[in-house]
Amino acid sequence: MVEYRQSVSWWCLVPALLSPEELLRAAVEIGYAAVELLPELYWPLACEHGLAIAAVNGHASIEAGLNQRANHARIVRELEANIAKAATWGIANLICFSGNRGNLDDTAGVEATAEALARVARRAEAAGVTLLLELLNSKVDHPDYQADQTRWAVEVCRQVGSPAVKVLYDIYHMQIMEGDILRTIEREHLWFGHYHTAGNPGRAELDARQELNYRPIFQAIAATGYRGYIGHEFIPRGDAVAALRDAYQLAAQCGEEGGG
Repeated sequence: MVEYRQSVSWWCLVPALLSPEELLRAAVEIGYAAVELLPELYWPLACEHGLAIAAVNGHASIEAGLNQRANHARIVRELEANIAKAATWGIANLICFSGNRGNLDDTAGVEATAEALARVARRAEAAGVTLLLELLNSKVDHPDYQADQTRWAVEVCRQVGSPAVKVLYDIYHMQIMEGDILRTIEREHLWFGHYHTAGNPGRAELDARQELNYRPIFQAIAATGYRGYIGHEFIPRGDAVAALRDAYQLAAQCGEEGGG
């Protein structure tokens, strides 16, 4: 039986490929449980369609993030406000960002990031909200981003020591940075609170035109007993609804195979 749920990332599709209504109707028809990374303006519309909100950004910004103590007061205020909103709206996860490295070494970056997240971890625990430290690649899409290695983000979570602070394991980004996806999931999955998918190179569909073999990846996730969301964060090259349907069906089938 599949234990994980599937969500679709809003920004990849609206407004370039689908209208808000088109995306939400398609998500419901296909069987998605949730949408994510949608503007607050559309939260009520998603709920009207019976879709949960899997994740939204917890603070600004990707570049000026948690690894710089000068940003902590602002980010803590933003996270506290967004934890309250997430609790009200039933939003499971808030995405957090390390920020760019600059001249900061990895040890100092880990310590500062963990320090900031520890300040809000208990509030998140009480609200039933998970703070996700997102892994992003620094080679192609986010130059100088510090949380660009799994081990770095896992060490942050280890130092915080809270069940409400987890890693957002983005398969696309980590394929670019380190590969070894299956072994990483097997070894580190207890630290992972959310997954993102996309084809590499190009962040397109999960099809045969890219290098990632998603069938065993989904099977490996299912085999861990993961119960959270897998968020599809790709930009279709072709028919958007067909791509969303294909991704959903592949993940659902593999979940059955891996979790059975």
